[in-house]
Amino acid sequence: MVNLILFGPPGSGKGTQAEKLVAKYNLLHISTGDLFRYELGNNTPLGILARSYMEKGQLVPDEVTVGMLRNKVEAHPEAQGYIFDGFPRTIPQAQALDALLAERGQHITQLLMLDVPEDEIVRRILERGKTSGRADDNDEAIIRSRYEVYLKETSPVFDFYAASGKSLKIPGVGAIEEIFERLCAAIDGQ
Repeated sequence: MVNLILFGPPGSGKGTQAEKLVAKYNLLHISTGDLFRYELGNNTPLGILARSYMEKGQLVPDEVTVGMLRNKVEAHPEAQGYIFDGFPRTIPQAQALDALLAERGQHITQLLMLDVPEDEIVRRILERGKTSGRADDNDEAIIRSRYEVYLKETSPVFDFYAASGKSLKIPGVGAIEEIFERLCAAIDGQ
């Protein structure tokens, strides 16, 4: 069983590459954004709880997010592995994910980080902003701020998994297919 964390700053290509990896390795793609949209849109108990925090302008506690992950994992016992996209973002979330997988006799196989320079991230997101409809994709200052938040708050997760030899940086610049081949080589080379 292969359990991957696809990691990198906003605009690094995680969503694009996750789709390709899901198809090749028959993995279940678990995106926290998709989980939140599902739970909120269907007014599930976890969605209602998450909304109560969001309406107060508060962050949704990790326990709620992990509950959503648990629901998704348990709903797909046939999965041959997982690719986590957008989670974990902090070391406590990484610890919670490890605990969730350990309950199932599993573990994270690899964290694959798409390594993309800040200026390339800005260029990509500004380009995406032409069609995404997201105002924050059209503001370079906001994009750079999001990148800084990633460096400060999220990138320590790379080091957390590196301590157990599971983190790998993959050059994330080039043609989509070239980057995909690099990711596959890393996965197959285990």
